[in-house]
Amino acid sequence: MVYFRPSRLSGSGLLLLCLILGADQSHALELNLTDSSNATCLYAKWQMNFTVTYETTNKTYKTVNISDLSNVTYEGSTCGDDQNGPRIAVQFGSGFSWIVNFTKHAPDYLIDTISFSYNIHNHTTFPDAEHKGIITIDNRVALNVPLNDIFRCNSLLTIENNNVTQHIWNVLVQAFVQNGTVSTKEYLCDEDKHATTVAPIIHTTVPSPTPTPTPKENPYVGNYSVRDGNSTCLLATMGLQLNITQDKVSSVININPNSTGVTGSCHPQTAQLRLNSSNIKYLDFVFAVKNENRFYLKEVNVSLNLANGSVFSIANNNLSYWDAPLGSSYMCHKEQTVSVSRTFQINTFELRVQPFNVMEGKYSTAQDCSADDDNFLVPIAVGAALAGVLILVLLAYFIGLKRHHAGYEQF
Repeated sequence: MVYFRPSRLSGSGLLLLCLILGADQSHALELNLTDSSNATCLYAKWQMNFTVTYETTNKTYKTVNISDLSNVTYEGSTCGDDQNGPRIAVQFGSGFSWIVNFTKHAPDYLIDTISFSYNIHNHTTFPDAEHKGIITIDNRVALNVPLNDIFRCNSLLTIENNNVTQHIWNVLVQAFVQNGTVSTKEYLCDEDKHATTVAPIIHTTVPSPTPTPTPKENPYVGNYSVRDGNSTCLLATMGLQLNITQDKVSSVININPNSTGVTGSCHPQTAQLRLNSSNIKYLDFVFAVKNENRFYLKEVNVSLNLANGSVFSIANNNLSYWDAPLGSSYMCHKEQTVSVSRTFQINTFELRVQPFNVMEGKYSTAQDCSADDDNFLVPIAVGAALAGVLILVLLAYFIGLKRHHAGYEQF
């Protein structure tokens, strides 16, 4: 979500300062609106990307990811006046727009609506689209923020509506800035508040769960599945180790499958596996179909609580891992690394996944990863060594035989 609100400053003479900062698989957007006296009246900084699923002319569905927010404009952004509330309006790409409206309810302001519009007539972004024209998705947001506070939300916020998923994170906003000075008093979103809350200790007599291995050990291998109605539609077997770097401090988290929850969803072109635990709000693996005959891991989203009480959130919807034909599974016994960003990587152990075309709840024939191909070098090398020994033996035999005949000729 994004967060903003009304101001009694006149909308005339506003100076719009818009900075676009680079970030992993997305752009950090920073917006500073000033009035005619050059005093800040609205400040916002955030990151976002989008996923849109649409119907094609042959009645199938395709999913596109919109994460390139370069060449952004902010026409229509305003701090508001006595009649109209403030608004953040963002335009990017070919026909995309994103608008947040605010209304004032002293002593708070309300994040009223968030709207996302896209032009499905754009054949480059939406090839073979069945429908044409501009589609607008309106989302009602009921969030109150104190007028004098700056709103902060580091956690990943997800809005899903009508085949559109919005991912928004690392939000910092004050829509009604007092006396031109951005507040240092923060109002945290619920997701960040929960992340810093210590859960109460409840004494029970149930057996203790299997202990989570220390980061120096390989993680336990877990079996995960997602159901669609009465049948299993996604299978995954893997040990998971999360590697995080925040503020130059590195940490490693091994996931214990015995204390991990599993949810997800399956669609014709996409499938999602979501894991969660006491310290992991969610860890999403999103798979997609490409070229109508292969699948791959396209997206990873994570939000978790670190030991120091902070929240770590990352989203990347432009990955390309675990590629295999539809109707088969992907398998890799060796350790693999999924690089989600410069600050977050996932190491997998004894991996096997099948996100589509699962039959009778069982894995189909597996395509091995390239890392496992090294195993074939062993018999080849052994065979080459044996062949070399055999050649040497035969050579020695023929040399001896020749000398033997040469001896006979001398007598």
